[in-house]
Parts: sequence; C-alpha cells; structure tokens
Amino acid sequence: MHEASLANNKEKHTLPNTAIDIDGSQGEGGGQILRSSLTLSIVTGRPVHLTNIRAGRDKPGLMRQHLTAVRAAAEVAQATVDGDDIKSQTLHFAPTAIASGQYHFAIGTAGSGTLVLQTVLPALLLAKGDSEIIIEGGTHNQWAPPFDFLQQAYFPLLRRMGADISVAFQRYGFYPAGGGRFEVSIVPPAEQLQGLTLLDRGEVHHRAVTAVIANLSRSIAQRELQAAAEKLNWPGDCYHLSEVRAAGPGNIVIIELHCEHVREVFTGFGRIGAKAEGVALEAVSALRDYQAADVPVGPYLADQLILPLSLAAWQSGTQSQFRTMALTRHSTTHIDIVRRFLEIPIDVDQQESAMTVTIG
Repeated sequence: MHEASLANNKEKHTLPNTAIDIDGSQGEGGGQILRSSLTLSIVTGRPVHLTNIRAGRDKPGLMRQHLTAVRAAAEVAQATVDGDDIKSQTLHFAPTAIASGQYHFAIGTAGSGTLVLQTVLPALLLAKGDSEIIIEGGTHNQWAPPFDFLQQAYFPLLRRMGADISVAFQRYGFYPAGGGRFEVSIVPPAEQLQGLTLLDRGEVHHRAVTAVIANLSRSIAQRELQAAAEKLNWPGDCYHLSEVRAAGPGNIVIIELHCEHVREVFTGFGRIGAKAEGVALEAVSALRDYQAADVPVGPYLADQLILPLSLAAWQSGTQSQFRTMALTRHSTTHIDIVRRFLEIPIDVDQQESAMTVTIG
C-alpha cells in the first residue's frame, strides 16, 4: 500500500509547474545528473525533461541500473514517464505526488543498489507516511558508494537531521555477479528536516580496517591488512578479516574513522590486475588525504549531503554549513542541478586547501 502526499512545504505551491530542461552532458556528464534531477522533480512536483543522458560516458544513455532508478522514482512519485528504455538518452518525467509505502526494486545486474536508493530516499524523507524499501543488485562496486559508506557515514547524519532510518543488510553483491540485497526502513521527521553544521571532526572515537573477501583466498585479505598496518601503525585490534558469502568473487578494504561529530569511510576495491597491497593502499591514501585536509567532511560524503541539506533549506529556511576538501565534479554538478530546481543560495568559499559550503 502506498500513501500519496505532497511535501510539507508552503513554497512548493508557488513554484512554476513548467518542465525544467536538463542537459545531461553538462558537468560530469554521468548518472548523477539523472538521479538528482529525478529526486528534485519528485520533491518539487515539477516535470523534468532530460536530454543527452550520460553523454560523458563510454556507453551513453540509460543502463539497467539507471533504468531501475527511473522506474523506482516513477513509482514513488506516481509519475508519467516517456523514454524509460535501455540506452535511451532522452527522458520526460512528470511526478504527481510522493507516495510512502512498501517498495521492492531489483536491478537484475551488479548495478549499484545504493544509487537506486539515493534517487528515492530524499523524497521519501518528505513523505507523510513511513516507507520500507527492499533493493536487490550490487552493494559493493567501484563506481558507487558501498553499502558500508551509507550505513556508517551517511545515515547517521540523516538521523541527526530528524529522520529515523534503520537498515538490514542481507547479502553482498560484488561486481560483476551482483546478487546483493538490503532493506531500508524510513520514518520521516515529525516536523521538517533540520540542517547541519559540520566545521570540525572532534576527537577520534573509533578506528578500524576491514578486509572483506568472498570466494577468494584468505591470503588476499591477510596481505591487505598487513599492507595497511605497515602504513597506519594503528593498534592490532583495529584490523579485521571478514569472509562473506556472495554470488561471485569480491574484495573490498574498508577503513572507518569515527569522530565526535562525523564518521567517514574510505575504500579500496579488489579487481582483476590489482595487487592486494595496492588495493589496501588506495584506502590508506584516501584516509591520509582526508586527515591532511583537517576537515570533517570528505569529498564523497560532501556529494551525498548536498541534496538533503538543500531540502532542509528549501523546506524551512534552515541554513547548513560544512567544511570539506576540494569539491568533485559530481558535487559541482549536483550544486548546479539543485540551484535549477530549488532556487536556494549555495555558496562555496575556498580557504587554502579546504572549502566551506553554505546552503540556505
């Protein structure tokens, strides 16, 4: 059962209802433009017309993962859609209202389930009722946030914004086999989303390095942990080996850094041709860059936060601010799309190697 409603925002009804034209070749030219446009179309009620979808990729147009995101958005928004076909580079999406309820989205490939969730989660945070989502597909691949990043870094901040989010991880889905599955339960804030201020990390409370393997030799994970230990010099109880079940082979190194005000996650993905030591050092390098920047929000978390913080500003005028590293092309493109839909101020102030992003 789905319960339809409009987002609780007095400004929603004053926005024009004409379709917004989005050129998918702008900025990073990938799936981020599609996902953000769909989300913002749902929450504002404004139709969107996308052209040149994923024009910046080797295989442009909608792939299976993107098509699943489109159809998930259409179901949540009770939308009419034209152009939702594999390889389509043009899409017209006209939402009706946000429908809370129970959903099950299966990608059918190793395409990222976390990116499908990313498309509909912000809208369901503004729904009138609770929602439960089951997603099947990829949970850990190199081109998307792994599930651990959402669970450890992103969801805790959404909870601080007022949302009640609980998750149940059931199966790993590595590239290329896929087959992963997880569930997310969403209880929207009782009032409106609250903003965040993240200007420093605070004290470190927890550190961990985990080497995860599926259908591979344990020696790979052992070498990864040894390589990380030689570089980090953390206590021995920080290192963990996790052997998991999955439909195919897979490997990821996950470094967690939990601080007083924020949690961050850094990863290295095992793949054909990459040595175990090199995979570990990718994660270590990302951690060291973050530590050297002396900011609370890493580049990938910054990208994830832009949309919910913008929705908080749009709903209630709440201002948010966070310090981060140099913005990725994903983030700058994301900001451009948000400005098109919500017409809220987003300022980026560079101070030496750090950036301060102010939203609202």
